[in-house]
Amino acid sequence: MSEEVQLTRKIEDGILWLTIDRADAGNSLTADMRDQLAAWFEEASSDLHVRSIVLTGAGEKAFCTGADLRSQRPGPPRPEGAPERATGDVARLIQQGWQRLVVSILDCEKPVIGSINGTAAGGGMHLALACDLVIASETAKFIEAFIRRGIAPDAAGAWLLTRLVGIQRAKELFFLGEDVSAQRALSLGLINYVVPGASLHAETLALASRLASAPTRAIAITKALTNRSLDVDRATALLDEAWGQELVTTTEDMKEGVAAFVERRDPKFRGY
Repeated sequence: MSEEVQLTRKIEDGILWLTIDRADAGNSLTADMRDQLAAWFEEASSDLHVRSIVLTGAGEKAFCTGADLRSQRPGPPRPEGAPERATGDVARLIQQGWQRLVVSILDCEKPVIGSINGTAAGGGMHLALACDLVIASETAKFIEAFIRRGIAPDAAGAWLLTRLVGIQRAKELFFLGEDVSAQRALSLGLINYVVPGASLHAETLALASRLASAPTRAIAITKALTNRSLDVDRATALLDEAWGQELVTTTEDMKEGVAAFVERRDPKFRGY
């Protein structure tokens, strides 16, 4: 199977659908697939055709099971006698690879929905946690699988998980590496909704359509303010808020929202 058909991308009614289409390999990502997804998220911020984004996996067994460890991209040529792995190689690979992908979701100016159709493990779990809203099939599972391989979490996992569930619970999930059911993930605050598998697409579409009809720039600013809120002091957060309001008042959607309120009608937002 060529990589051109291992990822699918389509835009319908303002919704960008991104599907990891590699069910026979647990929807694991090769390096090229990972980088292509990151590029699509980065491009989506400036694409006025895109009002909301859905990230999902093909099939019913897996959303994404992380990196395909069998698919390693060769490094650059090395001088004679140089070691196979030099200091800095692994850190650079992590930063330019999975960290870039997770950051592309966090920094995307459009709302991103993770539609979790099956197992989200390792880096795949962190892809799900990076999404703004997460809706999961009742049969989905979330697994911090790193401890099972003798490695530490990557793909921004410690940063994401600790902010969602707190330090003690994050350590439990990381240290034990146990399967977390969709219902437990909901109770822990990892995800937003659990639905029957047969209803996942319809429920995802309804949520994505609602976001696609919302004031897109206001959502972008709200997303940025919320994502920064745990990392800055009060003075910085309030300054960010003030400038966020400054920016949103210049949008056509803000004008439409006020006009609709005055005229006692539903607003028709256009996304800019």
